Amino acid sequence: MFDKILIANRGEIALRILRACQEMGIKTVTVHSKADAEAKYVALSDESVCIGPAPSNLSYLNIQAIISAAEVTDAQAIHPGYGFLSENADFAERVEKSGFTFIGPNSETIRLMGDKVSAKEAMKKAGVPCVPGSDGALTDEPSEILASAKKIGYPIIIKASGGGGGRGMRVVHTEAALLNSVAMTKSEAQATFGNPVVYMEKFLENPRHIEFQILADQHKNVVHLWDRDCSLQRRHQKIIEEAPAPGVPERQKNKLAVRCADACKKIGYVGAGTFEFLYENSEFYFIEMNTRLQVEHPVTESITGVDLVQEQIKAAFGEKLSFRQKDLKINGHSIECRINAEDPYNFTPSPGTITRFHFPGGPGIRIDTHAYSGYKVPSYYDSMIGKIIATGSTREQAIARMRIALSEIVIEGIKTNIPLHRDLMNDLAYKNGGVSIHYLEKKLGVKL
Repeated sequence: MFDKILIANRGEIALRILRACQEMGIKTVTVHSKADAEAKYVALSDESVCIGPAPSNLSYLNIQAIISAAEVTDAQAIHPGYGFLSENADFAERVEKSGFTFIGPNSETIRLMGDKVSAKEAMKKAGVPCVPGSDGALTDEPSEILASAKKIGYPIIIKASGGGGGRGMRVVHTEAALLNSVAMTKSEAQATFGNPVVYMEKFLENPRHIEFQILADQHKNVVHLWDRDCSLQRRHQKIIEEAPAPGVPERQKNKLAVRCADACKKIGYVGAGTFEFLYENSEFYFIEMNTRLQVEHPVTESITGVDLVQEQIKAAFGEKLSFRQKDLKINGHSIECRINAEDPYNFTPSPGTITRFHFPGGPGIRIDTHAYSGYKVPSYYDSMIGKIIATGSTREQAIARMRIALSEIVIEGIKTNIPLHRDLMNDLAYKNGGVSIHYLEKKLGVKL
């Protein structure tokens, strides 16, 4: 096994990876910006390296600084976590060429699945159902764009091929607005992602967001760890996730999960990955694959007993999966609430010093956070400061436990979205299960 792993990330995921390494007897190196010098995980790691000032483009997105940190500390592998460089094929390639192991799929696979046009083409070949849309990237020919939209049927959504994180998308309801929307999305895609390629899909009016977790080793062994429902979103970003997805026939989910695992075999996938789908009118439609660990991985860990981070590390080292599909089963139900430092209803970020932080507890409660009393939430990064995961033998019990945990947690000094989570755990539609991705914006009466 690896002797030392460098963690190329920050926040709760850096601490999560560090703990997995410690349990496996692996030494750790954390990299950090000047803003994160006092972070808990930096103090707990075996070694730490400051890689730049606070802005992420000068630190956590600085590929050369991260590679140099691995070189000076004699790390053998680099774990990218999620966000930042985790799905950057150029970063993975630099890691590989520098003689380190990238804990994730190889750069070619990341490049294939990171481009949403090529990803859809690969999934179609593998027999995975996709959202009706344009045949590849949109051309610059207006007549072809108009004809493609007419064939698909309005409303449609224009998406950046290299997009992610809820950015690079524009919904179009009429032909009159189409060409201008395509031009604007191309311009934004170039400015944001350095890739002007866009494509077109049918805009589903009221879908749910359901995803499937996959694990694969270097020996063509692939398993699925079932599904998650991530439909409660704001600004196309998830705030509550749960596993398994309620209200979808088990036979239908299991069939698609097997198809996703088969698709991984066909593309030679290695590590942890997630297939994301929209689900509407009892049909699944592939939208993208995330070639990394997901923020919501704890709910899958809670119902399967599989440590996804440790399995990522083992797969990257070349070990075979220690279990087969028939060895896995679902036990109970799990829900995750993302705790963000932001206004609970208009989502304005709320950086500052946490003056008081009390953790909840009790049966089935897991807390993943790097925050503590006295911790200063920086203004430079994502607003998430932690996650509460509640697990029970049934969905009803998981909701009840989450409700109790949310009533116990105390965070003072900054605003958080805890009041919104408390509201949602008592929301009748949520408790009944199966709300769409548009439910939260409709509930709040604002366009997110």
